[in-house]
Amino acid sequence: MRKLLFSFLAALATVFLTVQAGAAEASNDAIAKIKERGYIRIGVFSDKPPFGFVDKDGKNQGYDVYFAKRIAKDLLGDESKVKFELVEAASRVEFLVADKVDLILANFTKTPERARVVDFALPYMRVSLGIISPEGKVIKDVNELKGKKLIVNKGTTADAYFTKNHPDIELLKFDQNTETFSALLDKRGAALAHDNTLLFAWVKENAGFVVGVEALGNADVIAPAVKKGNKALLEWINNEIIKLADENFFHKAYDATLKPVYGDTINPESVVVEGGKI
Repeated sequence: MRKLLFSFLAALATVFLTVQAGAAEASNDAIAKIKERGYIRIGVFSDKPPFGFVDKDGKNQGYDVYFAKRIAKDLLGDESKVKFELVEAASRVEFLVADKVDLILANFTKTPERARVVDFALPYMRVSLGIISPEGKVIKDVNELKGKKLIVNKGTTADAYFTKNHPDIELLKFDQNTETFSALLDKRGAALAHDNTLLFAWVKENAGFVVGVEALGNADVIAPAVKKGNKALLEWINNEIIKLADENFFHKAYDATLKPVYGDTINPESVVVEGGKI
């Protein structure tokens, strides 16, 4: 009987190791497949300047895009070897799960709920929620939104935060940033909630609006995300973020893409994360 039990346990251990080896092999294949394909597929926004947007010449630009090009350069030897897949806030997880992209860099806030379905790498940015509203009717406190409409993007941390913590506030939801901000301009809502880093930039380009609530809820981080279980690419991205700190890369990215918009009104240290260290 004891011999039979040992045989069963040995067989079970063999199966476990085989499964583990298969998973590791599949994960390692992720890097090999990218190199064999010749380009990496990265999900970015098309309508969220200055982080991810398409310029008048049809080219992808922004803080996330700056990072994406460096990833392509260091992984494949050429910053042009990246295929940008345009995503919306609510579709970021779907694109990873369905293997439509290798990596998401669409200003993706790390949350416990999202971390259950995708794997986040080290952070490269800080962020909090903020609220903008028109001058003359400035919303300075969440309680002032009761009985009014608040505009948000579907699938964002703003959507999740207000749905969970303030169910009494009516939310007007849109898929795209262009729709969301157009709704505010058209006065379809009293205010708009989004990442404060985006709002600080938007009000500089749109007179008549102010960030009445600069920080709300938890201080969060923005991080790259890969498909759940893609350990090889996750490890590569983490190592890349750590190595890039040696050259102060994300501060350079800030200077190239965000500072022209923010000017000197924002302290880079409140936004930039180097080496994944908070």
